[in-house]
Amino acid sequence: MDLEVELDKILKIKTSGRDDSKSNYINFPYEPTPYCVLQELSNSGYITKADKIIDYGSGKGRVDFYLAYSNKANMIGVEYDIRLYNKALDNHKNSISSGRVQFVNCNALDYEFPDDATGAYFFNPFSIKMLEEVIKSIRLSKKRNNREIKLFFYYPSKEYISFLKENDDIIYLDYINCMDLFRQVDKKECIAIYKL
Repeated sequence: MDLEVELDKILKIKTSGRDDSKSNYINFPYEPTPYCVLQELSNSGYITKADKIIDYGSGKGRVDFYLAYSNKANMIGVEYDIRLYNKALDNHKNSISSGRVQFVNCNALDYEFPDDATGAYFFNPFSIKMLEEVIKSIRLSKKRNNREIKLFFYYPSKEYISFLKENDDIIYLDYINCMDLFRQVDKKECIAIYKL
């Protein structure tokens, strides 16, 4: 059985399929992170049950349900598209890991990063300008409650990487190579991990 279908079935969710219908130059299309990539992240040791991770552009909630299931992390999905948010809520009703998952329907610019959150996950959900504003919100939270905050970037764009390198308070931690998980060679197939 296909891993994408099998794990959706185990988690009792429906998260497959790309959705471009609400995408524009600021908010990018919904595309779920492949489960094989999430397995690599799960096995990396960077996410534990002590973590609360904010998933920006959470869509139907795949990242949230999977990491809550595999690592027992507390997850908050932030999704601006009401249709995708409602699909995440439908998944929440049935998922075996819904007790550690919640969703918020709002624009990432309006979301206040929680002072007890320990990480953020991004799969190119929005423009670089929005990322800059989201990082400002994360910095304010860190100022209110000083702690290490891990930033996970799957399939990071050149713009994202350039921005991260330009900021002295964002420190590179690790790189999870995911190229061998796919047939085509693509250097962006990775998870870049930073800390604030």
